[in-house]
Parts: sequence; structure tokens; C-alpha cells
Amino acid sequence: MSKSNGWAQRLVVAPGGKGLVGHAGAVLLRQCADRTGLTGALNKVLPRGTGPGWWDRGTVLVCLATTIVLGATSMSDIGLLAHQALVFADPPSESTVRRALAELDDTCLRRIATARAKVRARVWDLLAGRPQGFPWLRVAGKQLTGWVVIDMDATLITAHSDKQGAAATFKKGYGHHPLGAWCANTAESLAMLLRPGNAGSNTVSDHIRVLGDAIDQLPVAYRRKILIRVDGAGATHDLVEHIEQMNRAWRSVRFTVGWTITDTDETAIAQLPETAWDDSLQQDGTAVEKAHVAELTGLNRRLDNWNGKLRLLVRRTRPSARHAKNLTALEKRTGWRYAIVATNITRIAGVRGSHQPQWLDALHRSHAGVEDRVRTNKAMGLRNLPSKDWTVNQGWVLASNIAADLDAWTRLLGLHDQPDLAHAEPDTLRYRILHLPAKLATHARRRVLSIPDTWPWAEAFTLCWQRLSLIPPPT
Repeated sequence: MSKSNGWAQRLVVAPGGKGLVGHAGAVLLRQCADRTGLTGALNKVLPRGTGPGWWDRGTVLVCLATTIVLGATSMSDIGLLAHQALVFADPPSESTVRRALAELDDTCLRRIATARAKVRARVWDLLAGRPQGFPWLRVAGKQLTGWVVIDMDATLITAHSDKQGAAATFKKGYGHHPLGAWCANTAESLAMLLRPGNAGSNTVSDHIRVLGDAIDQLPVAYRRKILIRVDGAGATHDLVEHIEQMNRAWRSVRFTVGWTITDTDETAIAQLPETAWDDSLQQDGTAVEKAHVAELTGLNRRLDNWNGKLRLLVRRTRPSARHAKNLTALEKRTGWRYAIVATNITRIAGVRGSHQPQWLDALHRSHAGVEDRVRTNKAMGLRNLPSKDWTVNQGWVLASNIAADLDAWTRLLGLHDQPDLAHAEPDTLRYRILHLPAKLATHARRRVLSIPDTWPWAEAFTLCWQRLSLIPPPT
């Protein structure tokens, strides 16, 4: 019998297995939600019923968020939790999920936002109590202790059928154009605004609203030093003025934004002497000779129309083949491709070299990490909106954001010292931890969920469970 095909001899596949639990990683997510207080906090602020079979709406949201982390792409995928019925009991039905999302009016959304902020404050206290402390951001080899970094970005969600709010997008597609804000320190999804597909990329009112919602999610003790990073959509007078007005005697708010290059900017770039250019910095702090950065503030006349507090930093790199057809006359003549960043940062106290253009350029370039957050969110529910109804889809976006938080908290509180899991892609985490099979048995009046001890990440699974279980229950 050949080893290559003999494995199927005398093998019978049949239903009827008992005590089996699929996707056992759901217990980690539910334990995280319960121990951090998320489940209880949502149940307190959402309507409750008394009839038989009634599901607390907060529990429904947590169940849906758990399913989304596991890979759900539609409301019917709530049935995935039937694999854990032996552990959690039967899950809510698809119709229950749909009703729960349809009931989320503006009042409910505000209450949920308040509840999430309170839970987030508790989670951040837990993070600060770890041996390694709160995850402060590192940029070009320097740690930004005390600074919370908010990254803003918009993305497109394609609609394959007629849905409320779906419209032609600026990329000639069809769908929606939500705008979100993420915490770069923790990878949490702080706020997101569902918008029609034809919403503008640089709509000031939307940016101000999402930014305000994101800051409201920050614990009060962490609002003293805030750094905001936005791409070119943020380079508007109203948004810059709004951010500047947020500065107080007790609060420092700094920002970096992309800057669309015009002929005036290119005129200023052309005036830079070769000695003005310094080597760019990588995120580990080492220099790169193939990219350079220079200060453009004193040469650019466009700044005359701004508030007088902006600095402009220009970066040059060799253009790739895909950029060749879009190069300007200056770029073709010099052989360099240029990009400009605007900022109000003159120096960050306690961070040596933070006034230098090279370091500020590296600070803004690390904003590219928001693309990872967008990709992660799309891998957890945001790739497709499941309903034709705007309110239901708005609720789905909220559930996806809660799922992103659950994913981030589970990693930060239970897997932070597991290098192959702490920053793994969602599909990788699902394969290694979340979709692990298990068997449930009862012994000495205890339920025992057994996972394969030969699984390479079995120890990480049990360690994560133990850590989450040791979190004191919310009071």
C-alpha cells in the first residue's frame, strides 16, 4: 500500500461526533469581551426585553463581533457559533442579529460609543500595568512616550447590488466610502463614519466629526499629548485650524498631513541647493542614501496663505516604472520624484532630534501603517456590507469596529509576547489559534475544553486563556 494514497484505506467519514467544538478560539474572544467588561457595558446601554427567548442586544453585538473575527462576512454566518453551542449554548439567530442592528438609532450609537470608551479606559489601565507597560509608538528608533497617535484614512467598500448610500466612487467603482480613525499604539478602531460612495475625500466636516469621535474614545488621562496623522485629504485650512484650536495649556495636539504639490511648490523645490538634502531615515533609525529630505518652509510662498505655524518638508526618491508616466517636468528634469508633508511640530519634548526634517519625515511615513489597519478591518467584516438597508449596514460597520477591538485586545492582553501571533495577519491568527478544534468533556464537576497538545501553538492558546481569565471581573 502506497504511503501517498493508502491513508484513506478503511477510513469512514460520518456525522455524529460528540463533545466536539470547532473554532475553539472563540472562547478567547468571548472571555476577552466578558473580562474587559465589554459585554456587560453594552448590555447596560442597549434596550432589554423580558419575553422568552429574548437576547440582550449587547450580547448579540459581542456574538456578532466574535463571529466576524472568526471570518464571518454576512449576518447568516452567526451560525458559525453553533460549533461552540456546547460552550456558549445556542447562538442568536440571523433574524435576531438583523433586528439588533436595525434598532441601532443615533441614540443607541452614542450610548454604545460611551460604553466602548469606558471599557477602553479599563483595557488601557490593564496595558499600562503589564511589565512592558503601555505600547508607546517607536519612530526611527525613538520612543514617543506619552503620545497617543491617531491615524485617519478613508477606504472604499464595493457594492455588488443596489444598497442605500451606494454610489459611484472617485475610482470609478460603485459602493460606499467610509472614513475611519485608528490608534497606532494599540491597533484599535476608534471611530468610523459610513458615507455614500460619492463622499469627498477631503470633506472637512466628516474629518472633524470622525476625529472628535476618536478623541472621545481615548481615556481622559491619555488626551494630554495627541498626534494626528492624515494623508493629503487632511491638508485643508479648516481641518488644520480645527486641530490647532484643540491645543490647550494642559493638552498638546500635533499633526502631520500630506500636501498636494503645485507649481508654486515645485518652484520652491527647484531653489533648494544640493547641500540642503539629507539622507532619509528608516524606522530603525538608520540612514538611507537612496532617499533624501529637506526643509522647504522658508522658500514656499503658499505658506503665506496659512496660519504661519506650518512647516513643509520635502522628500525625494527615484521614481519607479509605474510612476514614469505621471512625472512632472521638474521631476523628469531632475530624475527625482517629490512628496511634501506639512506639520506643526517644531520639537517634541523629550525626543532628541525630533525637530529634524529626516525624523519628521519618518514620523509621517509610518502613517502608512494605517493601510494595515484598513486591510485588517476589511478582513474582519468591512470587505462587504451585508444589507440593502443603511441602518443595518451602519450597525455592521460598528460590529466590525468592535471586532477589530476584540482582536487587538486579545493580542495585547494575551498574546503580546508571542512574536508569531502578536502581529499576525487575521487569516494567520485564524489558522493558528482561532480555528483550532477541541473536545469538551465534564470531569469532577468541571468542563474541560481539550485542544491537541501536538498543535504548534497549543501552549500559546492555553497561555492566552490563562491571562485573560486572570483579569479581574469588572465591577
